[in-house]
Amino acid sequence: MSVRTPSSEESAEAVHRAGFACFVGRPNAGKSTLTNALVGQKVAITANQPQTTRHTVRGIVHRPDAQLILVDTPGLHKPRTLLGERLNDVVRTTWAEVDVIGFCLPANEKIGPGDRFIAKELAGIRKTPKVAIVTKTDLVDSKALAEQLIAIDQLGKELGIEWAEIVPVSATAGKQVDLLADLLIPLLPEGPALYPEGDLTDEPEQVMIAELIREAALEGVRDELPHSIAVVVEEMLPREDRPADKPLLDIHANVFIERPSQKGIIIGPKGKRLKEVGIKSRKHIEALLGTPVFLDLHVKVAKDWQRDPKQLRRLGF
Repeated sequence: MSVRTPSSEESAEAVHRAGFACFVGRPNAGKSTLTNALVGQKVAITANQPQTTRHTVRGIVHRPDAQLILVDTPGLHKPRTLLGERLNDVVRTTWAEVDVIGFCLPANEKIGPGDRFIAKELAGIRKTPKVAIVTKTDLVDSKALAEQLIAIDQLGKELGIEWAEIVPVSATAGKQVDLLADLLIPLLPEGPALYPEGDLTDEPEQVMIAELIREAALEGVRDELPHSIAVVVEEMLPREDRPADKPLLDIHANVFIERPSQKGIIIGPKGKRLKEVGIKSRKHIEALLGTPVFLDLHVKVAKDWQRDPKQLRRLGF
């Protein structure tokens, strides 16, 4: 009796992989931009200043043979406030639960103490495969990139981390982003898809809307208020008495700051800044939800909310 075994090509075809990957790196290392580039739609907020991601935003990459679920954690850093400590706990919990970790290091900055701090933490996580991702390669020439690749290889050897891969990418220029997905997928466990086709994220819509408003509110005031802004969507209701072909969604949201003196910065002269925040975030929200939106924004003071456990809970942390 002859038994026919499938050829390696056939069996490789039949295997479906699904699992979680998270990007880590110090703040502003390009993690959110990379998540967005892989998923192909804006799911994590990107801002040009550190420490903007506060929620574990999952982006989902669908492939015929795989589903890669990206968990975007806050940047790990030495905490100075209770919020900072909570964010670090979120990071460590996430690392323990994913199938592969991507460590993001910008090509245009030398490896510094912040990177070492994270690398040492990673060295303590034995089982999870680690991929070193060199981000922002569009900002350097080939010589600087080669030097960074060597430095990362050295860092791994020094701390006893065996990189599964070292991959240079540019999320903004779209270079090697697909290759990165190709290299992450084989590190995932075999299994069926975990999310329905077409889902791009499992974040509740209200959380994503709050993040989009927060990103717009940070534009232009990053230096003055980098961490002092929190946004809570109070309610989302379809406007009554609208014809079916002309729906309108009413969204009421509060922008919280820590001190009365910051109110003027957010609102701007004659309310001009707040109006701009509304216009900008409304565009992104409408693109996300696919429906016209009326956005009602109010600025409120929540005194020293970053240090107050009760307020942190109320604001969703």
